[in-house]
Amino acid sequence: MSFANKVVLVTGASSGIGATTAISFAKEGANVVIVGRNEVKLQQVADECAATGKEYLSIKADITKDEDAKRVINDTVEKFGQIDVVVNNAGMIGFANILSDNVLSVYDTVMDLNVRAQVHMTHLAAPHLIKTKGNIINISSIAGKMTFKEPMMCYAISKAAVDHFTRNVARELAPHGVRVNSISPGPVRTDILSNAGVPKTMDEINYEIPLGRISDSNEIADLILFLASDKAKAITGSDFVTDNGSLLK
Repeated sequence: MSFANKVVLVTGASSGIGATTAISFAKEGANVVIVGRNEVKLQQVADECAATGKEYLSIKADITKDEDAKRVINDTVEKFGQIDVVVNNAGMIGFANILSDNVLSVYDTVMDLNVRAQVHMTHLAAPHLIKTKGNIINISSIAGKMTFKEPMMCYAISKAAVDHFTRNVARELAPHGVRVNSISPGPVRTDILSNAGVPKTMDEINYEIPLGRISDSNEIADLILFLASDKAKAITGSDFVTDNGSLLK
């Protein structure tokens, strides 16, 4: 799955799935653009990408801000002249249920990053992907296919939206030779919980998982690289669940 001379843009690349994915693409020969808000963590990922010997571009940006999103695309094209793959990975969890006083503020915050920013990044990148016959991988979640006792409503709605956004954009861009797919992980060892203020790790959450294990981010990165490669040239508009059987319960 060589990505030699390909330009891959990864949002939410400062940690977790995004960081691992960016480093994996660099190891496979890609010139990687890593985008995130945490400058310290972003530099650590940049150092690992640099160790592969490939060119990279590190951009500190908040893609919920329209000007930052535009700057990411403009800086990428200015440096590399093209975009071949976009991994819309940036996302967050917010906690509220329908009876919570803060439900609208949580909903707006979660949807702003998980959906609106993804739509905007895709809108900005699409003309460049049409030129390269590139592709997009959106990171969704099995949460978009479930209901919860926990106050996860806003997060679940956002991921259901990502799933349908993926299908619609896939149909729209298919005549231009651009593929669009999504991946829906189950529990993965990342810092998404700590970022949301939850003082627990994924291993400390009482999940019912048929395979009895929690995934590491490299497993998701492997699937992302497959979907971005020519090995998946017939696949578009699809959602790939990788959850150790969590949806079977």
